[in-house]
Amino acid sequence: MKAKELRELSTPELEAKLRELKEELFNLRFQKATGNLENPMRIRAVKKDYARTKTIICEREHEQQQAQ
Repeated sequence: MKAKELRELSTPELEAKLRELKEELFNLRFQKATGNLENPMRIRAVKKDYARTKTIICEREHEQQQAQ
């Protein structure tokens, strides 16, 4: 997903997305270990999406702290 698309989601939706990405990354790593991974570049894409999502969540937390 693009960062712009992620910024349009609410915080609970972002947290749900983060859980999904973490689970998908686990499954991809498991497939890699067993030799069943079809697209190794998918691991890289999921890692980047995870980092983007985590960054946006942290930015929102920082904004809330600044507002208080």
